[in-house]
Amino acid sequence: MTQAAFFVLTALADQPRHGYGILHEVEELSEGQVQLRVGTLYGVLDRLTADGLIVLDREEVQQGRLRRYYRITNEGVTALDAEAEQMAAGARAAKRRIAEGSRADAPTGAVRPPTAPGLAGGYA
Repeated sequence: MTQAAFFVLTALADQPRHGYGILHEVEELSEGQVQLRVGTLYGVLDRLTADGLIVLDREEVQQGRLRRYYRITNEGVTALDAEAEQMAAGARAAKRRIAEGSRADAPTGAVRPPTAPGLAGGYA
């Protein structure tokens, strides 16, 4: 599941929302780390709909514009829950490794500083 799909499902987990509402919720839930563009959002919504993870809830006209509201399905809740659990398990594994690395450096009490960019562009 992509990060965008994860946050869209999360935005819909508590109530149906229209496109602009989803964009706002995704930005808020991700603390600004994920800022979807409209085209990207509708691509994600199309894929999630095709996969049966969300459905069109209703359409309303507000200020002369049509708003489509989407809601998460039971399958979407199951997929979101599984993804959240997988992410949490990955975070726990990372924390364990960090703690183990810190204990390995215990005699000096220092964690090795980054030395050079790694393969993913971060520091190794």
